[in-house]
Amino acid sequence: AITPALRKRMGDAAVEAARACGYFNAGTIEFIFSKGDFYFLEMNTRLQVEHPVTEMVTGIDLVRTQIRVAQGEQLGFSQADIKQVGWAMEFRVNAEDPARDFMPAPGRIRGYHEPGGPGVRVDSGVYAGYTIPPYYDSMIAKLVVWGRDREEAVERGRRALYEYAIEGVKTNIPLHLALTESPDFRAGKLSTHFIPDHPEVMRRAGELAAEGVGLDLGGPGNARVAAIVAAVHHHSGTSTS
Repeated sequence: AITPALRKRMGDAAVEAARACGYFNAGTIEFIFSKGDFYFLEMNTRLQVEHPVTEMVTGIDLVRTQIRVAQGEQLGFSQADIKQVGWAMEFRVNAEDPARDFMPAPGRIRGYHEPGGPGVRVDSGVYAGYTIPPYYDSMIAKLVVWGRDREEAVERGRRALYEYAIEGVKTNIPLHLALTESPDFRAGKLSTHFIPDHPEVMRRAGELAAEGVGLDLGGPGNARVAAIVAAVHHHSGTSTS
């Protein structure tokens, strides 16, 4: 939906807003897009949790850039130097139960294995034996994937999600996988009402969780086997036992 011309208008509006209040630092301005136009939502005086998406398509280390600005250094590049290449998307991996209205699911992680490979990045701070407390945000990690286009990014995300192994707590990995199967999601037909408008996605997430995707199976061996079987079944299109 966001054309180059519309993206430039949004960028110009963001810069104008920052200049109007004399802001000098890294920051993020958010807009809501609706029916061909955009509307100001808020400004955050920090990098957003989605900043790896920007880093993946531009090759710019935003955290390093933020530190340089904070100590008075110049950026070292202009807007014209920034080139966007490919497509990136981020899956927030949360310790929560989608089947129970996304209720947080704190607890101890018994086993943990991150996916890897080309175009896959995981930002996390957890490990096997780590206890997720109930006092903060339920996010475990950010799984970010890059592809030459949206289709490749979605497929790369599906592969990485099937490989992600988190044992001991419920996660929203089955929901992410169900989303990547949705024709509307794959086509980019999105809105803030996507989940309530697509009840079949939640049903599919429940099926995937029952199959063992999400890896809350009570044992590391069974969980890993279930993930492998699910991945092979999906890619081969044949029955497995």
